[in-house]
Amino acid sequence: MRQEIIYKSTELFLNLGFKSVTMDDIASEMGISKKTIYVHFPNKTKLVEGTTMHLFELISHGIDCICQLNKNPIEELFDIKRFVMEHLKDEKSSPQFQLKKYYPKIYATLKQKQFEVMHECVNENLKRGIDQKLYRTTINVEFITRIYFNSMLAIKDTDLFPLKIFSMNMLLENYLEYHLRGICTNKGVEILNQFITKNQS
Repeated sequence: MRQEIIYKSTELFLNLGFKSVTMDDIASEMGISKKTIYVHFPNKTKLVEGTTMHLFELISHGIDCICQLNKNPIEELFDIKRFVMEHLKDEKSSPQFQLKKYYPKIYATLKQKQFEVMHECVNENLKRGIDQKLYRTTINVEFITRIYFNSMLAIKDTDLFPLKIFSMNMLLENYLEYHLRGICTNKGVEILNQFITKNQS
């Protein structure tokens, strides 16, 4: 039952936001009593923490699997973006920004975990891209890794990028292109253009 509660809560939180979904909403959606939820999660904060860490583990595992395929580094980034979007349901409620606002301790823990996973993944991606002559040899790998992570967090700020104007998919698509055009060699740009054309068709 614990896992079922996590699955349903994750779906509701992603679609409607951490703030607006109540324990009553979750119980009603699942056709169970609120007491049943409290058996597994003593309060909403614990439930938010449980769903957040579940989603993090799920996405981290998926990203690890994609990275292990050793694909072309540019293709790898597009695959990761696609995978993340599938699991975050286009972030209609901007969950990460809500988490920062209403559950700062959970957000801080999640941010640290995300940084550890992303740091390794992006670092390896950049090094392989340089080796394959797709990325410029002059880039500072550690700097790009950190600015990439920070920018990924920044585009989820709904004050800066209101969801009415920017969908999360559009933001990620545009940022990925922006990132790659800044580090690609001519050979890399050719491959990037192929992916952009393919995605648009």
